[in-house]
Amino acid sequence: QIKEIEEKFMTQAKFSALVEKVVKESNGLVNYIEAVTSICDEFEIEVETASKLISKPLKDKIKYNAQELNYIKRTSRGVLPL
Repeated sequence: QIKEIEEKFMTQAKFSALVEKVVKESNGLVNYIEAVTSICDEFEIEVETASKLISKPLKDKIKYNAQELNYIKRTSRGVLPL
């Protein structure tokens, strides 16, 4: 029974792995922002609370996507290589 609870409990590592899997399996059709919203829909996680599940490396990739899509201004710092 404890194992069942652990499987249902979403951790930062699980969330990041799921997002990476969605992006990778889409062959470039789904970006990180879309993958996060897709995972949130699938697991009934409110997008507002998903921020706690986003790791620093994943946050950097989302920021990079947002800059590429002109959702946010580019920073003067170097570009994250993907």
